Amino acid sequence: MSSLLAEKTEARPNPRQEEVAKAKAASPGKQRVVTLARGLAGFITLALIWELAPRFEILDPYFIPPLSTVLEAWWDMAASGELVEHVRASLVRSAVGFGLAIAIAIPLGASIAWYRPVREFFQPVLEIFRNTAALAILPVFVLILGIGETSKIAIVTYACFFPILLSTITGVATVDPQLLRSARVLGLSPVTTFRKVVFPAAIPTIFTGVRISGAAAILVLIAAEMIGATAGLGFLINYAQFNFLIPKMYAAIITTSAIGLGVNYGLVALERRFSRWRPA
Repeated sequence: MSSLLAEKTEARPNPRQEEVAKAKAASPGKQRVVTLARGLAGFITLALIWELAPRFEILDPYFIPPLSTVLEAWWDMAASGELVEHVRASLVRSAVGFGLAIAIAIPLGASIAWYRPVREFFQPVLEIFRNTAALAILPVFVLILGIGETSKIAIVTYACFFPILLSTITGVATVDPQLLRSARVLGLSPVTTFRKVVFPAAIPTIFTGVRISGAAAILVLIAAEMIGATAGLGFLINYAQFNFLIPKMYAAIITTSAIGLGVNYGLVALERRFSRWRPA
């Protein structure tokens, strides 16, 4: 069985030899099927452990019910519409906060990286706020914006803002100087250089921050919804836990994980769509 050490230290051909080997290799679809089968085997193993450990009382079935019981509770909530209501509330808050963070952080980050006076103006303030945890500042948002939707959207925006901002600054500031020299030789204007050269080159780095923020939008919102919300997955998890509706609590947690997974895969697909110029 190959280990990480063996994988990283294995003698490898140079890039040209790798291309030749790929051309001669068997269908890449077969490798994808093997990878998918291994991942599926791991998933089935986890499901079997979750199902059997409570049934054989290796784990307390009251606090960790069998997976089938949790899935039954999930289905009941989905059929009654209860789950849809909570998922919709969480998704709307996450999407609005995440969208606002993207709309503000990318232009601001590009300006900070592109213009030195802007960088020198914003850097001290940003250093203070980016080291302040989002949940630590939640009471401030509740005091200023109230306990309604606005404070929850604001905390999601705050949590998503800094990863996108910092990745945008890094992406724009580290563009290959050779590309900038080429743009200058071709006589491109600064705006065209930024639009045609700098921004496309920075997209992979920017998407690193966007993906981190996509996960943060769910995680921070769940924590915020546990305080003073009447709908949403965070509220559902908290409500089920306080009322000892344990299968419901796990069903809500599984739903949260599935949404986070879906968001991540969606952002990866979007990144590939915008980075088609990069070699795979």
